[in-house]
Amino acid sequence: MAHTTDETLTVLVYSDDRNTREQVTLALGRRPAADLPELRYLECATVPAVLRALERGGIDLCILDGEAVPAGGLGVARQIKDEIYGCPPVLALIGRPQDSWLAAWSRADAAISQPVDPVALAKAVAALLRARLEARTPTRH
Repeated sequence: MAHTTDETLTVLVYSDDRNTREQVTLALGRRPAADLPELRYLECATVPAVLRALERGGIDLCILDGEAVPAGGLGVARQIKDEIYGCPPVLALIGRPQDSWLAAWSRADAAISQPVDPVALAKAVAALLRARLEARTPTRH
């Protein structure tokens, strides 16, 4: 699927830890896969900032830190899946692989464990964004 080069996708990155947000944005870079448009990041350190951004719209993917304090990303994921109409896909950053059941409970669309593996992150993000773009594109008959 080809996309216009002037199109950008907005990725919300939530963590109370600036280093975690930076780790995610550096790992993904400007484009996680050659077939996807460039990414624009919206970094949020608090849940109210996440909710305001989602209410404004235009977010294509949320990456939520499950270890964030005081509100962990898994609880935030469950909240936004319940409260935000047309909630964008959610990728949860979990503390360890054994926490994947918590990610399932949160209704996250994907989860990767920390520390962030740039290859795994790019692969998961690319899959979620492709699905999001496919859902936005009208089918032709």
